[in-house]
Amino acid sequence: MVPCRIEILEYGLMRVVTFGEVMLRLAPEEFLRLSQVLPGRLEATFGGGEVNVAVSVALQGGQSAYATVLPDNPITDAFVQEVRKLGVDSSLIQRSKQGRFGVYFVETGANQRAGTVTYDRDHSCISLAGPDAYHWDTIFAGATWFHITGITPAISASAAQAALEAVKQAQTRKIPVSCDLNFRKKLWRWQAGKTPVELARQTMRELVKSVDLVIANEEDADMCLGIQAPESNVEAGEIHLEGYGHVAREIVRQFPNVKRVAITLRESISASHNNWGGLLYDAASDAVQCAPTNGAGSYEPYEIHNIVDRVGAGDSFAGGLIFALNTAGLDQPATAIAYAVAASCLKHSIKGDFNYATRSEIEGLMKGGGSGRVQR
Repeated sequence: MVPCRIEILEYGLMRVVTFGEVMLRLAPEEFLRLSQVLPGRLEATFGGGEVNVAVSVALQGGQSAYATVLPDNPITDAFVQEVRKLGVDSSLIQRSKQGRFGVYFVETGANQRAGTVTYDRDHSCISLAGPDAYHWDTIFAGATWFHITGITPAISASAAQAALEAVKQAQTRKIPVSCDLNFRKKLWRWQAGKTPVELARQTMRELVKSVDLVIANEEDADMCLGIQAPESNVEAGEIHLEGYGHVAREIVRQFPNVKRVAITLRESISASHNNWGGLLYDAASDAVQCAPTNGAGSYEPYEIHNIVDRVGAGDSFAGGLIFALNTAGLDQPATAIAYAVAASCLKHSIKGDFNYATRSEIEGLMKGGGSGRVQR
């Protein structure tokens, strides 16, 4: 298969490779529940943490490639067609005769009713494929950045082994590695006698030893690494910035290979109303940068009302941050975190896993253009 690549001379050389599982996403329209529409129609799209990042990078003007293993069937054909259309290099997608295409079901929450995700991904291709199934030399050829999440190692023992090998292979080649911890309690169940938290910490603490940039939210650092933010209560809508700075510094202290830590700051007032921001800690300067900020330079989160879809918001944050850190003019910590937060803020207005916000729209929001007026 011929790679689909975009030349971006004005942004410098960039080739971001991501690795993980894509799923078929099935969702009722608008805010309906599955029990209201089944039997009946569901909207089918594609989604998954790592491919969401690859799409963000591509749509914002960077080069990205997505590595995974999928069944050799028409669903995979449709997925390959979709990511190629969006500018993602699909040449690293391997076909397998073992396993199936994973599926997940999404109900969009509203007001005090939370959204829900139901997984149907047992025996998927990637859950059956161990590290020997992948052509690492091909995957990393020309790569300038590698991204993975904690979702892939949560799927199965084989997927965890492949994820660990992937970050080690990237580290050996001196390719910067980012990992979004992405704790998923429903998935960490592949080792008998271990709770999801115990299994996640056992696996992710080993994986993070090969990571340069850790991305997390208020729960991930605790569930995956055992590192807590003091004095924060996300369910009560409370964020303690100094506490998250402590978390970032403690991650670097325990894992000296980590150069930067990014943390998303979500205050969930209801399913429809969230406050949103983020911080980036740079170990070399021991500096914490928060975004967004007000005219006085103090942290002041985006107030997001009437959320359309928050699934994939964290991935859009990771994709925006990776793109910014690899793009001249956006790569300084304060600018990079502002760009990432603006990108992920806009994702809350977009249905589906993928973030279709463009670089110009993101930079417009960074400059205060959040009124929603029609652009003519």
